Amino acid sequence: MAIPVALIGTGNVGKPALVQLINDARFELTGVWVSSEAKAGKDAGELAGLDVSTGIAATTDLDAVIATAPQCAVYTALADNRLPEALEDYRRILSAGVNVVGSSAVFLQYPWHVIPEDLLKPIEDAAQAGKSSIFVNGIDPGFANDLLPLALAGTCQSIEQIRCMEIINYDTYDSADVMFGVMGFGSPLDQTPMLLQPGVLSLAWGSVVRQLAAGLGVSLDEVTENYIREPAPEDFDIASGHITKGTAAALRFEVRGMVDGHPAVVLEHVTRLRNDLCPDWPKPAREGGSYRIEITGEPSYAMDLCLSSRNGDHNHAGLVATAARVVNAIPAVVAAPPGVPTTLDLPLITGKGLYAADKSG
Repeated sequence: MAIPVALIGTGNVGKPALVQLINDARFELTGVWVSSEAKAGKDAGELAGLDVSTGIAATTDLDAVIATAPQCAVYTALADNRLPEALEDYRRILSAGVNVVGSSAVFLQYPWHVIPEDLLKPIEDAAQAGKSSIFVNGIDPGFANDLLPLALAGTCQSIEQIRCMEIINYDTYDSADVMFGVMGFGSPLDQTPMLLQPGVLSLAWGSVVRQLAAGLGVSLDEVTENYIREPAPEDFDIASGHITKGTAAALRFEVRGMVDGHPAVVLEHVTRLRNDLCPDWPKPAREGGSYRIEITGEPSYAMDLCLSSRNGDHNHAGLVATAARVVNAIPAVVAAPPGVPTTLDLPLITGKGLYAADKSG
């Protein structure tokens, strides 16, 4: 029997999630929440870019979506710049007995010792009250730095360090809110954006290093962070807008989980807005971008994950992968005990039921 599912948010991640919820026979779409009146009233098929009519009209009323009685809600609404509202949304949904899979807020990938107790406890209490579960994941934070490195780690005799890297050109990532408002691209270097405020990197990606440490069975002494920004050598345009010469155009940061003064687990991002920027920084395995896992140990590993799509570039592929990671987890999350399950808790999501032969030829 199909699982009744609602979608919260139809942006960059929400749209591919909606496509799968409409097309995947494992799920029955019950409702769609949108943040803008311009989308309200539109059919879910239209919002997904599909030539189908689902009979389900989008609404800005979250209670109305909850009233459609889904077993699970796919939460892809932006949370980075509206964190209190997003956490309250989660509390309301979970309290109503609805399970949640989501792509944000990313610290919920593994929140313990990452966020204050007063932020986490209402979520945990709501899950217990509603006998529901919430799983937040994606690609990064997500399977590129939990599922894949932990699988490799399980084939080692000893491990000195796990390093997970995102090395990507964000020039085609079309979200001005994220690119300019959160990450600070296009801003003067003497202005500190939200992402680089003290402690924010550790809040956003602390879940990565904490979960990797938990997977290794080690306790971290501390989590540290550092970053470097580089200016644009000239004016140029990206999908999200204009970059002025001298403003931020490249960013490299690390979040380190330390054990006895040694970086045991490291999350590193190398982000450019043009391929020719910062030529001395690490390069991706494929033009545009890749994810890299490096394990130093016995044996040591270096694995590059390259994304592509017939329907877009590497950034488009990453959005689809983020959506599919959480959508495909729905059956396991619905079956999970109440609480905040993580990749360490859920069974392996294999892609069962997703095979489709190529009919283009």
